[in-house]
Amino acid sequence: MSAQQFLKMQRAGQVGGETKDRRRVQGTKRTQTSDGLWHDSGSEAKRWEQLLLLQRDGAICGLRRQVDIPLWGRDGPIMTDKGTKQRVCRADFIYVDNALGCTVIEDRKGHITEKSALVLSILQAQSMRVLITHSGKPSEALLKTNFDRQKT
Repeated sequence: MSAQQFLKMQRAGQVGGETKDRRRVQGTKRTQTSDGLWHDSGSEAKRWEQLLLLQRDGAICGLRRQVDIPLWGRDGPIMTDKGTKQRVCRADFIYVDNALGCTVIEDRKGHITEKSALVLSILQAQSMRVLITHSGKPSEALLKTNFDRQKT
């Protein structure tokens, strides 16, 4: 086996003939929507279809998906560990709500992780509000966190 073949197998998650589960979130299944786009989960795909209907009906406009939002700190851009690139938050959906007249940044979550809570805090410090939509019942901790943030 050549080094290139080994690297190719490693990137594909194959070691010794076994395939590892390389999904970012365990238990999600990549799903294709009717417009041919692939989404990280069935829940995200379903939400995309809902947003397309809302856009068609004129409730929202400018719908985009997987948009990178640069992260900034007090002293400038937040950089990767190597310091070569600026860190970003990849929002699932961004659109303009015509009734509210504002841009909505939407992220589809099954549950809030420590990393996502940190990124949400950074975005809030940048004066951005993010709408978290859930595939299931919202957790109590998330509701409390969002409520506390709205008070300040």
